Amino acid sequence: MNLSDLRPPAGQKKRRKRIGRGMGSGHGKTSTRGSKGQRAGTGFGQKRGFEGGQMPLHRRLPKRGFTNIFKKQYAIVNLGRLEKLDGDTFTVAHLMELGIVKKLGEGLKVLGTGQLTRKITVEAHQFSKSALEKIQKAGGTAQVIGAPSE
Repeated sequence: MNLSDLRPPAGQKKRRKRIGRGMGSGHGKTSTRGSKGQRAGTGFGQKRGFEGGQMPLHRRLPKRGFTNIFKKQYAIVNLGRLEKLDGDTFTVAHLMELGIVKKLGEGLKVLGTGQLTRKITVEAHQFSKSALEKIQKAGGTAQVIGAPSE
């Protein structure tokens, strides 16, 4: 046995049905479309989700909620994450350099999740109330900066 002897199993390969190739083919004249009707003519195309005139599912289901197109996406950092990092001054550029912040978006927001046991200085575009309290309680400073320049 060699590679030239290999063949697919009998019945696996099936020739494509060639329609509209004359009466002798058995698929001539109406080309398997039947006679007359909406689907019989050339150029027939149906919309996605068409259900034969019945109200389609995507129109039967209720629409809920809405998407606010003006929503601002902030890069967020928790205080617990800053606690684990070396150094006592954290700027946006420094956090991006470390890989803590990847996409800045509308700016950097510091949230108060986690404990802060040391004095740190943080520069960000926004601070949550709990983050601000925890930084000040630890003796650190929180500096609010303007909009990001990209």
